[in-house]
Amino acid sequence: MFQPSPWRADFPAIAALQRQHQTYLDSAATTQKPQALLDALSHYYGHGAANVHRAQHLPGALATQAFEGSRDKVAAWLNAADSRQIIFTHGATSALNLLAYGLEHRFEAGDEIAVSALEHHANLLPWQQMAQRRQLRLVVLPVNELGHVDLDQALQLIGPRTRLLAISQLSNVLGTWQPLAPLLAHAQAQGALTVVDGAQGVVHGRHDVQQLACDFYVFSSHKLYGPEGVGVLHGRPQALGLLRHWQFGGEMVQLAEYQAASFRPAPLGFEAGTPPIAGVIGLGATLDYLASLDANAVATHEATLHQHLVRGLADREGVRLLGSPQAALASFVIDGVHNADIAHLLTEQGIAVRAGHHCAMPLLKGLGLDGAIRVSLGLYTDSDDLQRFFDALDQGLELLR
Repeated sequence: MFQPSPWRADFPAIAALQRQHQTYLDSAATTQKPQALLDALSHYYGHGAANVHRAQHLPGALATQAFEGSRDKVAAWLNAADSRQIIFTHGATSALNLLAYGLEHRFEAGDEIAVSALEHHANLLPWQQMAQRRQLRLVVLPVNELGHVDLDQALQLIGPRTRLLAISQLSNVLGTWQPLAPLLAHAQAQGALTVVDGAQGVVHGRHDVQQLACDFYVFSSHKLYGPEGVGVLHGRPQALGLLRHWQFGGEMVQLAEYQAASFRPAPLGFEAGTPPIAGVIGLGATLDYLASLDANAVATHEATLHQHLVRGLADREGVRLLGSPQAALASFVIDGVHNADIAHLLTEQGIAVRAGHHCAMPLLKGLGLDGAIRVSLGLYTDSDDLQRFFDALDQGLELLR
């Protein structure tokens, strides 16, 4: 039965890709953009770009108003208590590096940082490198066969030496929601700070950071149908107060002399230099668009397509799903077939999926794999997209077997 996307026409790139005979199933890597975003970018650049927070002239005042308006919109999207808890960065990776450098002074040799075995490199390498710099112990929380952090083992591994827990909300490889509530509560009971990588999770459903109760939550604009080059860091007031400034320059300074300087608190104190103004304004427009949609209809559409995807893969001989995907995506391997070979054949048939280790090399290595194919869905995906994928996959399997 055909499952249309009511929002497909809102994304002009999808029609353009179709004219190129391309089926886009790589939204977990980056999403296509709604017309509302394109209009906002065009308006900003076409009606007078200006720097923010620094000029008294009208273009600067309008740019600042739009920029800070987006901060308010992000705070509302996350149900943050105050928009001053929102820091704009250049991506989720940038936000996580900000945390690693901004919190480094709180760690002493022998302290422990806990991460899960399924982390994206962006939520592994900053902590790994900090551990090396400060002679810390990086504790890796194991994942069970379903693709969730093994809660029993994790609660034993997170102990009084744990100073920070960093964990993904939704795995970008396995498509599994992680048991955040007990993990965060237990880590905080040990006195540890908690960091949630929401880069994948924020795209699917509305997540209340006050209810989530982590110290820091990060995500990228470009996965949430917004522009590239923009990230968001939300922090609890007490947690933000622990951060030391790690980048220095214009705007973030309070008072500068040749031999000394003082710096602003969050958020502006952590937004050194000219920020990605157009991107931040564009993210605000994207959030306006997303807020206008029927959230229940979006959730039902995504769930129905995801069930179709998982069922179709499970029904094909030799196809092995990784974990037990719950949302948005599915990763798989094929017995006796290299992932790069099937990805090449899919590409030749105009199917845009992702192949490789998905920036989670240790996870794939732990599964005994050098890569996998990942299919991921977006608002604009419909059942015809999946049918074209399955037809191309079947043709590829016939050639390779």
